[in-house]
Amino acid sequence: MSVQDDLTAAQRTLDELTRTLGRLEQQVSAGLEIRRVRTDADHLRESLALLRDSAAQERTQAPARHHEMVTIPDAPYNSALWTDAEDEGLGARDRHAP
Repeated sequence: MSVQDDLTAAQRTLDELTRTLGRLEQQVSAGLEIRRVRTDADHLRESLALLRDSAAQERTQAPARHHEMVTIPDAPYNSALWTDAEDEGLGARDRHAP
């Protein structure tokens, strides 16, 4: 399935959930629990809309560039690179903590 097909299927399922919640609200007293489920379903609807927009933007953008892999050698680093470096939390080697 394509992303668009999956999003459409998710939207249909969410629509069915909303219809089922409507029937439940008629059968069960409109208490805190049903309101929480209704609110969660509304949040899902908003999140799915954001996901649909995001997927649409990705399709219209240029394809992602493939980055060249950089190989890091196993040889030790030149110790001169660390001459002025301080050990985190310990300060410089030639100074004492206050």
